[in-house]
Amino acid sequence: MNPLLGRIAPGRTARWNLVIDLVAVGLSLWGSMVLTGGSITSPELHTRLAACLAVWVITASALRHYDPWASERDPLDDTMMVSVLCFAVATTLFCLNLLAPPGATPVPRTLQTTSLLWPAVVALRLFLFRSLSRTEGPLDEVLIVGTGALGRLTGEDLQRHMHRRVLGYLSFPDERRPDNLRNQYLGTSGDLEGFLKSMPVTEVYIAGDMLKRGEQMQQCIRACERLGVSFALPVSSFRFERARPVAGKAISDGYLHYTAVELKPQQMALKRLFDIASATAALWMLMPVLALIALAIKVTSRGPVFFKQIRTGINGRPFHMLKFRSMVTDAEKLKELLEKSNEQTGPVFKMKNDPRVTRVGRFIRKYSLDELPQLVNVLRGDMSVVGPRPPIPAEVAKYEPWQRRRLSVRPGLTCIWQVSGRNQISFEQWMYLDMQYIDHWSLAQDLSLIFKTFPVVLTGRGAS
Repeated sequence: MNPLLGRIAPGRTARWNLVIDLVAVGLSLWGSMVLTGGSITSPELHTRLAACLAVWVITASALRHYDPWASERDPLDDTMMVSVLCFAVATTLFCLNLLAPPGATPVPRTLQTTSLLWPAVVALRLFLFRSLSRTEGPLDEVLIVGTGALGRLTGEDLQRHMHRRVLGYLSFPDERRPDNLRNQYLGTSGDLEGFLKSMPVTEVYIAGDMLKRGEQMQQCIRACERLGVSFALPVSSFRFERARPVAGKAISDGYLHYTAVELKPQQMALKRLFDIASATAALWMLMPVLALIALAIKVTSRGPVFFKQIRTGINGRPFHMLKFRSMVTDAEKLKELLEKSNEQTGPVFKMKNDPRVTRVGRFIRKYSLDELPQLVNVLRGDMSVVGPRPPIPAEVAKYEPWQRRRLSVRPGLTCIWQVSGRNQISFEQWMYLDMQYIDHWSLAQDLSLIFKTFPVVLTGRGAS
Protein backbone atom coordinates (compact mmCIF):
# COMPACT_ATOMS: atom_id res chain seq x y z
CA MET A 1 0.00 0.00 0.00
CA ASN A 2 2.82 2.41 0.82
CA PRO A 3 4.39 2.45 -2.69
CA LEU A 4 0.96 3.15 -4.18
CA LEU A 5 0.27 5.95 -1.69
CA GLY A 6 3.73 7.38 -2.36
CA ARG A 7 3.05 7.64 -6.08
CA ILE A 8 -0.37 9.26 -5.66
CA ALA A 9 0.45 11.43 -2.64
CA PRO A 10 4.19 12.01 -2.12
CA GLY A 11 4.96 13.35 1.33
CA ARG A 12 3.72 12.43 4.80
CA THR A 13 1.02 15.13 4.98
CA ALA A 14 -0.24 14.31 1.48
CA ARG A 15 -0.55 10.61 2.34
CA TRP A 16 -2.54 11.40 5.48
CA ASN A 17 -4.71 13.78 3.45
CA LEU A 18 -5.46 11.02 0.93
CA VAL A 19 -6.21 8.39 3.58
CA ILE A 20 -8.54 10.67 5.56
CA ASP A 21 -10.30 11.81 2.38
CA LEU A 22 -10.94 8.16 1.47
CA VAL A 23 -12.31 7.57 4.99
CA ALA A 24 -14.55 10.64 4.50
CA VAL A 25 -15.88 9.13 1.25
CA GLY A 26 -16.69 5.89 3.06
CA LEU A 27 -18.34 7.63 6.02
CA SER A 28 -20.42 9.81 3.69
CA LEU A 29 -21.74 6.74 1.86
CA TRP A 30 -22.41 5.01 5.17
CA GLY A 31 -24.19 8.09 6.56
CA SER A 32 -26.36 8.37 3.45
CA MET A 33 -27.23 4.67 3.73
CA VAL A 34 -28.32 5.13 7.35
CA LEU A 35 -30.45 8.18 6.45
CA THR A 36 -32.03 6.22 3.60
CA GLY A 37 -32.95 3.36 5.93
CA GLY A 38 -30.78 0.74 4.25
CA SER A 39 -28.45 -1.84 5.70
CA ILE A 40 -24.79 -0.88 6.03
CA THR A 41 -23.85 -4.51 5.31
CA SER A 42 -25.67 -4.68 1.95
CA PRO A 43 -23.67 -5.66 -1.18
CA GLU A 44 -24.97 -2.52 -2.94
CA LEU A 45 -23.14 -0.30 -0.44
CA HIS A 46 -19.91 -2.27 -0.81
CA THR A 47 -20.08 -2.06 -4.63
CA ARG A 48 -20.66 1.67 -4.61
CA LEU A 49 -18.00 2.22 -1.97
CA ALA A 50 -15.37 0.38 -4.05
CA ALA A 51 -16.34 2.31 -7.19
CA CYS A 52 -16.33 5.72 -5.47
CA LEU A 53 -12.98 5.10 -3.78
CA ALA A 54 -11.45 4.03 -7.09
CA VAL A 55 -12.82 7.10 -8.88
CA TRP A 56 -11.50 9.40 -6.13
CA VAL A 57 -8.01 7.91 -6.32
CA ILE A 58 -7.88 7.92 -10.14
CA THR A 59 -9.20 11.48 -10.44
CA ALA A 60 -6.92 12.81 -7.68
CA SER A 61 -3.94 11.11 -9.32
CA ALA A 62 -4.78 12.57 -12.75
CA LEU A 63 -5.19 16.06 -11.29
CA ARG A 64 -2.14 15.68 -9.00
CA HIS A 65 -4.32 16.95 -6.17
CA TYR A 66 -1.96 15.63 -3.48
CA ASP A 67 1.34 16.74 -5.03
CA PRO A 68 3.76 18.54 -2.64
CA TRP A 69 3.43 21.86 -4.49
CA ALA A 70 -0.40 21.74 -4.13
CA SER A 71 -0.16 23.87 -0.97
CA GLU A 72 0.83 26.79 -3.23
CA ARG A 73 -2.69 26.86 -4.65
CA ASP A 74 -5.00 29.67 -3.73
CA PRO A 75 -7.69 28.57 -1.19
CA LEU A 76 -10.38 29.17 -3.82
CA ASP A 77 -8.40 27.07 -6.28
CA ASP A 78 -8.13 24.27 -3.72
CA THR A 79 -11.86 24.45 -2.99
CA MET A 80 -12.64 24.07 -6.68
CA MET A 81 -10.24 21.12 -6.99
CA VAL A 82 -11.94 19.31 -4.10
CA SER A 83 -15.30 20.14 -5.68
CA VAL A 84 -14.19 18.44 -8.91
CA LEU A 85 -13.29 15.28 -6.94
CA CYS A 86 -16.66 15.33 -5.14
CA PHE A 87 -18.40 15.84 -8.48
CA ALA A 88 -16.62 12.77 -9.88
CA VAL A 89 -17.82 10.69 -6.93
CA ALA A 90 -21.36 12.07 -7.21
CA THR A 91 -21.45 11.29 -10.94
CA THR A 92 -20.26 7.71 -10.31
CA LEU A 93 -22.86 7.20 -7.60
CA PHE A 94 -25.63 8.68 -9.76
CA CYS A 95 -24.79 6.37 -12.69
CA LEU A 96 -24.67 3.28 -10.47
CA ASN A 97 -27.99 4.18 -8.85
CA LEU A 98 -29.50 4.79 -12.28
CA LEU A 99 -28.53 1.27 -13.36
CA ALA A 100 -29.94 -0.34 -10.21
CA PRO A 101 -32.89 -2.69 -10.91
CA PRO A 102 -36.38 -1.55 -9.83
CA GLY A 103 -37.27 -2.57 -6.30
CA ALA A 104 -33.63 -2.87 -5.18
CA THR A 105 -32.73 -2.22 -1.57
CA PRO A 106 -32.18 1.45 -0.60
CA VAL A 107 -28.81 2.71 -1.80
CA PRO A 108 -26.70 5.76 -0.84
CA ARG A 109 -28.32 8.73 -2.52
CA THR A 110 -26.23 11.13 -4.53
CA LEU A 111 -27.42 14.40 -2.98
CA GLN A 112 -27.17 13.13 0.60
CA THR A 113 -23.70 11.68 0.05
CA THR A 114 -22.39 14.87 -1.58
CA SER A 115 -23.93 17.03 1.17
CA LEU A 116 -22.00 15.03 3.77
CA LEU A 117 -18.76 14.62 1.80
CA TRP A 118 -18.11 18.06 0.30
CA PRO A 119 -18.06 20.23 3.46
CA ALA A 120 -15.98 17.64 5.30
CA VAL A 121 -13.17 17.33 2.74
CA VAL A 122 -13.14 21.07 1.98
CA ALA A 123 -12.81 21.92 5.68
CA LEU A 124 -10.04 19.34 6.16
CA ARG A 125 -8.15 20.65 3.16
CA LEU A 126 -8.42 24.36 3.92
CA PHE A 127 -8.02 24.37 7.69
CA LEU A 128 -5.74 21.41 8.37
CA PHE A 129 -3.75 19.93 5.51
CA ARG A 130 -2.83 23.18 3.76
CA SER A 131 -1.15 24.39 6.96
CA LEU A 132 0.53 21.05 7.63
CA SER A 133 1.90 20.75 4.09
CA ARG A 134 3.64 24.12 4.38
CA THR A 135 5.70 22.81 7.29
CA GLU A 136 7.15 19.97 5.21
CA GLY A 137 9.16 22.01 2.76
CA PRO A 138 9.65 25.28 0.89
CA LEU A 139 7.04 26.49 -1.56
CA ASP A 140 9.08 28.80 -3.80
CA GLU A 141 12.65 28.81 -5.06
CA VAL A 142 14.52 32.10 -4.72
CA LEU A 143 17.94 33.45 -5.58
CA ILE A 144 19.74 36.02 -3.40
CA VAL A 145 22.11 38.61 -4.83
CA GLY A 146 24.37 39.76 -2.02
CA THR A 147 26.58 37.82 0.38
CA GLY A 148 26.92 40.56 2.99
CA ALA A 149 25.10 40.66 6.31
CA LEU A 150 21.79 41.65 4.69
CA GLY A 151 21.99 38.83 2.14
CA ARG A 152 22.83 36.18 4.75
CA LEU A 153 20.11 37.34 7.15
CA THR A 154 17.60 37.44 4.30
CA GLY A 155 18.41 33.84 3.37
CA GLU A 156 18.07 32.62 6.96
CA ASP A 157 14.78 34.48 7.41
CA LEU A 158 13.29 33.17 4.15
CA GLN A 159 14.11 29.56 4.97
CA ARG A 160 13.13 29.73 8.64
CA HIS A 161 9.96 31.83 8.55
CA MET A 162 8.81 32.10 4.93
CA HIS A 163 9.35 28.43 3.96
CA ARG A 164 11.15 29.39 0.78
CA ARG A 165 14.06 27.45 -0.69
CA VAL A 166 17.22 29.47 -1.33
CA LEU A 167 18.85 28.10 -4.49
CA GLY A 168 22.06 30.00 -3.87
CA TYR A 169 23.83 33.32 -3.47
CA LEU A 170 25.50 35.68 -5.93
CA SER A 171 27.91 38.26 -4.58
CA PHE A 172 28.41 41.83 -5.70
CA PRO A 173 31.92 42.35 -7.18
CA ASP A 174 33.37 43.99 -4.07
CA GLU A 175 31.88 41.52 -1.57
CA ARG A 176 33.82 38.69 -0.02
CA ARG A 177 32.53 35.12 -0.10
CA PRO A 178 31.74 33.91 3.46
CA ASP A 179 32.90 30.41 4.34
CA ASN A 180 29.46 29.38 5.59
CA LEU A 181 27.98 30.03 2.11
CA ARG A 182 30.61 28.00 0.27
CA ASN A 183 28.16 25.25 -0.73
CA GLN A 184 25.54 27.73 -1.93
CA TYR A 185 27.80 30.28 -3.62
CA LEU A 186 27.06 30.47 -7.35
CA GLY A 187 29.09 33.43 -8.62
CA THR A 188 28.83 37.18 -8.97
CA SER A 189 25.91 39.47 -9.76
CA GLY A 190 27.13 39.67 -13.37
CA ASP A 191 26.20 35.99 -13.74
CA LEU A 192 22.57 36.59 -12.72
CA GLU A 193 21.07 36.52 -16.22
CA GLY A 194 22.83 33.26 -17.04
CA PHE A 195 21.49 31.58 -13.91
CA LEU A 196 17.96 32.84 -14.54
CA LYS A 197 18.13 31.26 -18.00
CA SER A 198 19.32 27.90 -16.71
CA MET A 199 17.15 27.31 -13.63
CA PRO A 200 13.53 27.92 -12.56
CA VAL A 201 13.48 30.86 -10.13
CA THR A 202 10.34 32.26 -8.52
CA GLU A 203 11.91 35.50 -7.28
CA VAL A 204 15.28 37.23 -6.93
CA TYR A 205 16.14 39.07 -3.69
CA ILE A 206 18.61 41.86 -4.47
CA ALA A 207 20.12 42.33 -1.01
CA GLY A 208 22.40 45.31 -1.50
CA ASP A 209 22.95 48.78 -0.13
CA MET A 210 21.32 51.14 -2.64
CA LEU A 211 23.70 53.97 -1.67
CA LYS A 212 26.85 51.93 -2.29
CA ARG A 213 25.80 49.50 -5.03
CA GLY A 214 23.06 51.34 -6.88
CA GLU A 215 24.53 50.75 -10.35
CA GLN A 216 25.12 47.04 -9.76
CA MET A 217 21.62 46.62 -8.35
CA GLN A 218 20.23 48.46 -11.37
CA GLN A 219 21.91 45.91 -13.66
CA CYS A 220 20.28 43.08 -11.69
CA ILE A 221 16.89 44.79 -12.00
CA ARG A 222 17.31 45.11 -15.78
CA ALA A 223 18.20 41.41 -16.06
CA CYS A 224 15.07 40.42 -14.11
CA GLU A 225 12.87 42.75 -16.17
CA ARG A 226 14.24 41.41 -19.48
CA LEU A 227 13.53 37.81 -18.47
CA GLY A 228 10.22 38.53 -16.73
CA VAL A 229 11.38 37.29 -13.30
CA SER A 230 9.94 38.84 -10.13
CA PHE A 231 12.42 40.57 -7.81
CA ALA A 232 12.54 42.23 -4.40
CA LEU A 233 14.48 45.27 -3.17
CA PRO A 234 15.25 46.34 0.41
CA VAL A 235 12.68 48.79 1.72
CA SER A 236 15.32 51.18 2.99
CA SER A 237 19.02 51.47 3.60
CA PHE A 238 18.23 52.66 7.09
CA ARG A 239 17.73 50.42 10.13
CA PHE A 240 15.08 51.10 12.79
CA GLU A 241 14.87 50.01 16.43
CA ARG A 242 11.25 50.86 17.27
CA ALA A 243 9.63 52.37 14.19
CA ARG A 244 7.32 50.06 12.24
CA PRO A 245 5.85 50.45 8.74
CA VAL A 246 2.17 51.41 8.62
CA ALA A 247 1.34 48.80 5.98
CA GLY A 248 3.21 45.92 7.57
CA LYS A 249 1.85 43.16 5.35
CA ALA A 250 3.16 44.86 2.21
CA ILE A 251 6.76 44.62 3.42
CA SER A 252 6.60 41.82 6.00
CA ASP A 253 10.06 40.51 5.03
CA GLY A 254 11.70 43.96 4.78
CA TYR A 255 11.54 44.03 0.98
CA LEU A 256 9.44 45.70 -1.69
CA HIS A 257 8.38 43.13 -4.29
CA TYR A 258 8.13 43.80 -8.02
CA THR A 259 6.77 41.64 -10.82
CA ALA A 260 6.95 41.82 -14.60
CA VAL A 261 3.22 41.13 -14.85
CA GLU A 262 0.46 43.41 -13.57
CA LEU A 263 -1.15 41.71 -10.57
CA LYS A 264 -4.94 41.47 -10.73
CA PRO A 265 -5.80 39.20 -7.76
CA GLN A 266 -9.59 39.21 -8.20
CA GLN A 267 -9.40 38.61 -11.93
CA MET A 268 -6.74 35.93 -11.48
CA ALA A 269 -8.97 34.10 -8.98
CA LEU A 270 -11.89 34.25 -11.42
CA LYS A 271 -9.60 33.09 -14.24
CA ARG A 272 -8.54 30.02 -12.26
CA LEU A 273 -12.16 29.35 -11.27
CA PHE A 274 -13.14 29.52 -14.94
CA ASP A 275 -10.24 27.22 -15.89
CA ILE A 276 -11.35 24.50 -13.47
CA ALA A 277 -15.06 24.77 -14.26
CA SER A 278 -14.64 24.89 -18.04
CA ALA A 279 -12.05 22.10 -18.16
CA THR A 280 -14.24 19.84 -15.99
CA ALA A 281 -17.32 20.51 -18.12
CA ALA A 282 -15.39 20.04 -21.38
CA LEU A 283 -13.87 16.73 -20.29
CA TRP A 284 -17.29 15.45 -19.21
CA MET A 285 -19.08 16.49 -22.42
CA LEU A 286 -16.27 15.36 -24.73
CA MET A 287 -15.83 11.94 -23.11
CA PRO A 288 -17.32 10.06 -26.15
CA VAL A 289 -15.08 12.05 -28.54
CA LEU A 290 -12.00 11.33 -26.42
CA ALA A 291 -12.84 7.62 -26.38
CA LEU A 292 -13.28 7.52 -30.19
CA ILE A 293 -9.96 9.33 -30.78
CA ALA A 294 -8.16 6.98 -28.39
CA LEU A 295 -9.65 3.94 -30.16
CA ALA A 296 -8.72 5.27 -33.61
CA ILE A 297 -5.11 5.91 -32.54
CA LYS A 298 -4.77 2.47 -30.99
CA VAL A 299 -6.27 0.63 -33.98
CA THR A 300 -4.38 2.45 -36.75
CA SER A 301 -0.82 2.68 -35.37
CA ARG A 302 1.52 1.05 -32.90
CA GLY A 303 2.36 2.79 -29.65
CA PRO A 304 0.63 4.48 -26.72
CA VAL A 305 -2.55 6.54 -27.07
CA PHE A 306 -1.12 9.55 -25.22
CA PHE A 307 2.09 11.45 -25.83
CA LYS A 308 3.69 12.96 -22.74
CA GLN A 309 6.29 15.66 -23.35
CA ILE A 310 8.27 17.90 -20.99
CA ARG A 311 7.32 21.55 -21.53
CA THR A 312 8.39 24.74 -19.76
CA GLY A 313 5.75 26.38 -17.60
CA ILE A 314 5.48 29.47 -15.44
CA ASN A 315 8.81 30.80 -14.10
CA GLY A 316 10.61 28.16 -16.20
CA ARG A 317 9.30 25.20 -14.21
CA PRO A 318 9.07 22.01 -16.29
CA PHE A 319 5.90 19.90 -16.44
CA HIS A 320 4.58 16.97 -18.46
CA MET A 321 2.14 18.15 -21.13
CA LEU A 322 -0.38 15.60 -22.40
CA LYS A 323 -1.48 15.16 -26.01
CA PHE A 324 -3.06 12.46 -28.11
CA ARG A 325 -0.24 10.79 -30.02
CA SER A 326 -0.36 12.05 -33.60
CA MET A 327 3.06 10.84 -34.76
CA VAL A 328 4.99 7.59 -35.02
CA THR A 329 6.60 6.39 -31.80
CA ASP A 330 10.17 7.39 -32.76
CA ALA A 331 9.17 10.90 -33.89
CA GLU A 332 11.63 12.68 -31.59
CA LYS A 333 14.58 10.78 -33.08
CA LEU A 334 13.42 11.42 -36.65
CA LYS A 335 13.12 15.14 -35.90
CA GLU A 336 16.91 15.54 -36.05
CA LEU A 337 16.91 14.21 -39.64
CA LEU A 338 14.22 16.70 -40.65
CA GLU A 339 15.74 19.87 -39.15
CA LYS A 340 16.72 21.13 -42.61
CA SER A 341 13.06 20.98 -43.67
CA ASN A 342 11.89 23.27 -40.87
CA GLU A 343 9.39 25.79 -42.28
CA GLN A 344 9.22 28.04 -39.20
CA THR A 345 11.69 30.75 -38.25
CA GLY A 346 13.30 30.82 -34.83
CA PRO A 347 13.99 27.88 -32.50
CA VAL A 348 10.64 26.07 -33.04
CA PHE A 349 10.14 23.21 -35.51
CA LYS A 350 7.10 23.30 -37.82
CA MET A 351 6.61 21.34 -41.04
CA LYS A 352 3.43 21.34 -43.12
CA ASN A 353 3.75 17.80 -44.56
CA ASP A 354 5.62 16.20 -41.69
CA PRO A 355 6.25 12.50 -42.62
CA ARG A 356 6.19 11.52 -38.95
CA VAL A 357 2.47 12.30 -38.63
CA THR A 358 0.09 9.33 -38.82
CA ARG A 359 -3.16 9.26 -40.83
CA VAL A 360 -5.30 9.78 -37.73
CA GLY A 361 -2.73 12.25 -36.42
CA ARG A 362 -3.08 14.45 -39.48
CA PHE A 363 -6.81 14.77 -38.91
CA ILE A 364 -6.71 15.42 -35.17
CA ARG A 365 -3.84 17.93 -35.58
CA LYS A 366 -5.76 19.88 -38.23
CA TYR A 367 -8.69 20.40 -35.88
CA SER A 368 -6.55 20.60 -32.69
CA LEU A 369 -8.19 17.47 -31.28
CA ASP A 370 -4.77 16.19 -30.22
CA GLU A 371 -4.67 19.04 -27.69
CA LEU A 372 -7.79 17.93 -25.77
CA PRO A 373 -5.90 15.93 -23.08
CA GLN A 374 -4.32 19.22 -22.02
CA LEU A 375 -7.61 19.94 -20.26
CA VAL A 376 -6.15 17.63 -17.59
CA ASN A 377 -3.09 19.93 -17.44
CA VAL A 378 -5.49 22.85 -16.92
CA LEU A 379 -7.13 21.07 -13.98
CA ARG A 380 -3.74 20.24 -12.51
CA GLY A 381 -2.72 23.90 -12.64
CA ASP A 382 0.13 23.40 -15.13
CA MET A 383 -1.75 25.39 -17.76
CA SER A 384 -4.64 27.79 -18.21
CA VAL A 385 -7.31 27.87 -20.91
CA VAL A 386 -5.81 31.11 -22.28
CA GLY A 387 -2.10 31.88 -22.24
CA PRO A 388 1.08 31.58 -24.34
CA ARG A 389 1.67 28.06 -25.64
CA PRO A 390 4.16 26.11 -23.46
CA PRO A 391 7.53 25.69 -25.23
CA ILE A 392 9.89 22.73 -24.97
CA PRO A 393 13.12 23.33 -22.96
CA ALA A 394 15.32 23.08 -26.08
CA GLU A 395 13.43 25.99 -27.64
CA VAL A 396 13.67 28.08 -24.46
CA ALA A 397 17.45 27.59 -24.44
CA LYS A 398 17.58 29.44 -27.81
CA TYR A 399 15.34 32.33 -26.75
CA GLU A 400 16.55 35.91 -26.78
CA PRO A 401 16.41 37.42 -23.26
CA TRP A 402 13.27 39.47 -24.02
CA GLN A 403 11.48 36.38 -25.33
CA ARG A 404 11.85 34.57 -21.99
CA ARG A 405 9.38 37.02 -20.46
CA ARG A 406 6.59 34.86 -21.91
CA LEU A 407 7.44 32.39 -19.12
CA SER A 408 6.27 34.90 -16.50
CA VAL A 409 2.64 33.73 -16.85
CA ARG A 410 0.93 30.35 -16.84
CA PRO A 411 0.92 28.81 -20.36
CA GLY A 412 -2.40 28.08 -22.04
CA LEU A 413 -4.37 26.14 -24.62
CA THR A 414 -4.97 29.17 -26.83
CA CYS A 415 -3.73 32.74 -27.17
CA ILE A 416 -3.46 35.53 -29.72
CA TRP A 417 -1.11 33.40 -31.89
CA GLN A 418 -3.73 30.68 -32.33
CA VAL A 419 -6.31 33.09 -33.72
CA SER A 420 -3.85 35.08 -35.85
CA GLY A 421 -2.73 32.48 -38.34
CA ARG A 422 -0.68 30.10 -36.16
CA ASN A 423 2.02 28.57 -38.41
CA GLN A 424 1.48 31.22 -41.07
CA ILE A 425 3.21 33.92 -39.00
CA SER A 426 6.90 34.18 -38.13
CA PHE A 427 8.38 33.17 -34.80
CA GLU A 428 9.27 36.76 -33.90
CA GLN A 429 5.72 37.93 -34.60
CA TRP A 430 4.47 35.07 -32.44
CA MET A 431 6.66 36.24 -29.55
CA TYR A 432 5.45 39.84 -29.91
CA LEU A 433 1.83 38.64 -29.83
CA ASP A 434 2.52 36.77 -26.58
CA MET A 435 4.10 39.89 -25.06
CA GLN A 436 1.04 41.86 -26.12
CA TYR A 437 -1.17 39.37 -24.28
CA ILE A 438 0.99 39.48 -21.13
CA ASP A 439 1.08 43.28 -21.00
CA HIS A 440 -2.65 43.80 -21.64
CA TRP A 441 -4.24 40.72 -20.06
CA SER A 442 -7.84 40.89 -18.86
CA LEU A 443 -10.75 38.50 -18.37
CA ALA A 444 -12.65 40.19 -21.19
CA GLN A 445 -9.74 39.55 -23.55
CA ASP A 446 -9.58 35.90 -22.45
CA LEU A 447 -13.26 35.39 -23.28
CA SER A 448 -12.80 37.13 -26.63
CA LEU A 449 -9.86 34.85 -27.52
CA ILE A 450 -11.85 31.74 -26.56
CA PHE A 451 -14.74 32.73 -28.85
CA LYS A 452 -12.28 33.52 -31.67
CA THR A 453 -10.60 30.12 -31.20
CA PHE A 454 -13.70 28.05 -32.02
CA PRO A 455 -13.96 29.01 -35.74
CA VAL A 456 -10.18 28.62 -36.13
CA VAL A 457 -10.32 25.09 -34.69
CA LEU A 458 -13.43 24.08 -36.67
CA THR A 459 -11.92 25.21 -39.98
CA GLY A 460 -8.38 24.01 -39.19
CA ARG A 461 -6.97 27.37 -40.35
CA GLY A 462 -3.20 27.74 -39.99
CA ALA A 463 -2.65 24.20 -38.61
CA SER A 464 -0.02 21.75 -39.81
